Amino acid sequence: MRRTGRFHRAVVQSGSCSTTMPPRSLLPTLGTYEPFTPERRTVGDGAAAAVRLGCGPPGGAVETGAGEAGAGEAGAVDCLRRLDARSLATPELMRRFSLVSYGNASLPTEPRRALREGRFHRVPVMQGTTRDEMRGFLGQTLAAFPVADGAAYRARLEQSFDAGTARAVEAEYPAAAYPNPSVALATLLSDASFTCPSLRDADALARHVPTYGYLFADGDAPNATGLPEVPGLPYAASHGFELPYLFTSVPLATPQRELADRMAGYWTAFARTGIPAAAGAPAWPRYRSPASVLNLAPGAGGIRTVDARAAHHCALWDARWPAAGGSG
Repeated sequence: MRRTGRFHRAVVQSGSCSTTMPPRSLLPTLGTYEPFTPERRTVGDGAAAAVRLGCGPPGGAVETGAGEAGAGEAGAVDCLRRLDARSLATPELMRRFSLVSYGNASLPTEPRRALREGRFHRVPVMQGTTRDEMRGFLGQTLAAFPVADGAAYRARLEQSFDAGTARAVEAEYPAAAYPNPSVALATLLSDASFTCPSLRDADALARHVPTYGYLFADGDAPNATGLPEVPGLPYAASHGFELPYLFTSVPLATPQRELADRMAGYWTAFARTGIPAAAGAPAWPRYRSPASVLNLAPGAGGIRTVDARAAHHCALWDARWPAAGGSG
């Protein structure tokens, strides 16, 4: 049964349907990150995890039939429910089962493929990213997996990409052009994982529905996450750092307060009418190309359209990642 009419506009934050992180970009044990996974893989992983936890038959052959759960599956679920939460809330299990499954009645098609094929509900969409998305993620792994110098930076690229892509990335993002190699790595990962995939999705959306793209770019945004600061890698406009501007959850400086007022106006007008507009703020153009993305930053001239594709080296990423990236 088709479910339509449940919502009339959509705001996409914290990554687009095409968000993907290169393998070993954060830790040497992590493969490629993609937020969506086939349901059959989730079921198989669940059966295998149940066996490891002592809640399934040897070999992981927990049967899962259509409709009601079979006796083996129901028994495994009952067994898992009896386990202490600490046995289930492990880093490995939390990471593996944080992905959204597709290939089922609720989500038949992988979302990025659905966008490319135009198979989605026709409503206006606002979507965007923060300029420095990956700084927060990378910062929490540097103690265990540091990027101490140029050689370590080059090694990280070679671990994440094929040889040709690693060379092309280093040429586009030379470590010497940044305060240190960690900032260089965070910058390229932000572009590859969030900004450029978001623009690809915006291109697909704009062929069918009114679309509005933004880039939150306050480099002095307050850290409201509780994450400890990392020497040498300021969070700047990291993942989620736009949220205090929409929900005013922490004190803001006067220029930031003004930006927050403008953003709240854009977001609420979009929710009400499908068109983001704020009193006294620059007009937000409908997305026609990556050159019509609205830059959101405090101060005079902070709210303006930018060519996000050029600024974030998307020609490189569109050609090289994930098309020619590592397989994880």
